[in-house]
Amino acid sequence: MQGKLQFGIGLLATILSLPALAADTVHITIDAAKPGAQINRNIFGQFAENLGHGLYGGIWVGPDSSIPNTRGIRKDVVDALRELHVPNVRWPGGCFADQYHWRDGIGPRDKRPATVNSAWGDVIDTNAFGTDEFMDFIQQIGSTPYVSINIGSGTVQEAHDWLEYMTAAAPTALAKERAANGHPDPYKIGFLGIGNESWDCGGAMTPDYYVSLMKVYSRFVANMNPAQRAQDPMLKIAVGPGTPETAWTEAVMQAWKKHTWSWDINGLSLHWYTVPNGWPPSTNSEKFGLDDYVKGLHTTLFMDEFLRKQEAVMDKYDPAKKVTLTVDEWGAWHAPLPGTNPAFLIQQNSIRDAILASLNLNIFARHADRVRMANIAQMVNVLQSMILTDQQKMILTPTYYVFKMYVPFQNATFLPVTLDAGSYTHNGVTLPRLDAIAAKAVDGKFLLAITNLDPESAVDVDAGLTGTPAKAAHAETLTAPAIDSVNSFASPDSVVPKSSAVQVQGGKLSLQLAPRSITVVSIEQ
Repeated sequence: MQGKLQFGIGLLATILSLPALAADTVHITIDAAKPGAQINRNIFGQFAENLGHGLYGGIWVGPDSSIPNTRGIRKDVVDALRELHVPNVRWPGGCFADQYHWRDGIGPRDKRPATVNSAWGDVIDTNAFGTDEFMDFIQQIGSTPYVSINIGSGTVQEAHDWLEYMTAAAPTALAKERAANGHPDPYKIGFLGIGNESWDCGGAMTPDYYVSLMKVYSRFVANMNPAQRAQDPMLKIAVGPGTPETAWTEAVMQAWKKHTWSWDINGLSLHWYTVPNGWPPSTNSEKFGLDDYVKGLHTTLFMDEFLRKQEAVMDKYDPAKKVTLTVDEWGAWHAPLPGTNPAFLIQQNSIRDAILASLNLNIFARHADRVRMANIAQMVNVLQSMILTDQQKMILTPTYYVFKMYVPFQNATFLPVTLDAGSYTHNGVTLPRLDAIAAKAVDGKFLLAITNLDPESAVDVDAGLTGTPAKAAHAETLTAPAIDSVNSFASPDSVVPKSSAVQVQGGKLSLQLAPRSITVVSIEQ
């Protein structure tokens, strides 16, 4: 009897020591025969506001700095951003845009006035980084400017003059002033934001009051470069909602439907942050547990419903989808890191935030027929940033690597995906276990991005394209040792993408998705 008992205990110990059996394989089908809308590369846009260390120290260090720079702009940051093929950058805000007066930021830097940044911490702004510095930065990273004009504390004349300064090709007084400041050629402005959050920090306006202003600014604030107007005209983006209610979208779209030759808009903006516990943001960006992980991802998935509500209104007035829905502020907004200036919005960036970014990008891709532009908040050192800097040091965040992995999706053609995603539940909150999108890239390769939201278990997947057997594939995975793993200045490579195994047999793919991971597969036929 004792021998049998010992045998049973030994067998149980052996069973418990074995790795957990893999779950049933998830089957993914990519319908290559039903191409959808183009995934506009502008959904991978960035946002650089004059806020905290986003510009000063993050992008601008000045030409006399010991930090390697080109005309005052950090070389390491430029090199990193060029890898992302950043399509557009929104500047100068944000809430800061409606207090910004462009003349403070041009001309000799030693003669520019010091002003107070009352939007973010009442700190002194030297205005060393202004219009010409921003345009230099844009050219260095190979991007397109998205300029937000001041309709809160500014005037139509001021905004008109700013656009003339930037875009006039004829030898007007403002064009000559730009030339005297070292820039004889006009700048190309890809996008013009007509205000920012006019329902709140941009003036606490009603929808009708904003629409009245929007018409006037759209009429008189014009791009003055005939060559750009003929070939690649500047698109005007109106302020849209920051809450799921649709009254603001209704007012703007109703006005657009009735617009005359004298004014027009091309897009409507939308802001939605992931703030799991409501305002003010209270979740930790480092050293958090499963509750915050699950709640954060669950909250970010609301983006899909938010878009659908606004799109239903837009479709009523614009069934041809001429007006783009521009999500020009999105991302995770966590509590400021302890010991930092709370107005500077400094937070860490973990694998959770990388997964959150992939989910949002996937949602935008599924709405590609209407969502043709987006801007994560923000680019450097602020909120869910691509890059963190500390004096000479720079690190790339997990979110940076998601954007880099998704570069092949820029201007790709969306393809429908079918899968049984399954679910993961923790403390009564349920997430889809998997999320996936597919596309045909501009180089002809097929792309599949799969996010495993499950923080604990790997998932086996097989995938195939209808009517198109795969011949070869390459996969890259971003995962981490724990749900709160981050890249720090002490350990900058804790969360980086690595090649992962993918097998091709009988025209289909098979791979295993690590827990808490994002995998991008490139498929050759």
